[in-house]
Amino acid sequence: MSETLTSLLLLANLSSSLVMTGLIWFVQIVHYPLFASVGADGFSRYEAKHSQLTSFVVGPPMLIEAATSIALVFAGRHDPGRHELPLWAVVAGLVLVGVIWLSTAIILIPCHARLEVGFHGNTHRRLVNGNWIRTVAWTLRSCLALFLVSRGPR
Repeated sequence: MSETLTSLLLLANLSSSLVMTGLIWFVQIVHYPLFASVGADGFSRYEAKHSQLTSFVVGPPMLIEAATSIALVFAGRHDPGRHELPLWAVVAGLVLVGVIWLSTAIILIPCHARLEVGFHGNTHRRLVNGNWIRTVAWTLRSCLALFLVSRGPR
């Protein structure tokens, strides 16, 4: 893989990770906790609309992050004369993407589905608490992406 392509992958990976890290901290500290303040009347409509609109915001950067994380595992691996990225860091980044996607599928999506029926305090708590997994994982991803950019081709 060319150094230019590797640099572009690194920057796209970093950008998408930073976008998602900022977003997930906002969601964790402000947005999800405020679900409890919406009220029972209209909560189902609010949750359904929230889920629909959120997909448009988080879908593209999550897909870019996943695709570039996979590509970075292979970047520079076939040309020994080129600058290689630390394999442990790109693999760790990909593992964190897996953690994010799995926790979304296993914890967050079912919570949102249940909340579309109506507000449930226990489900809301599970949503907020379960989202800490993604918050920590995306924060670590951003740190790794910054590290990889610092180590990548110049």
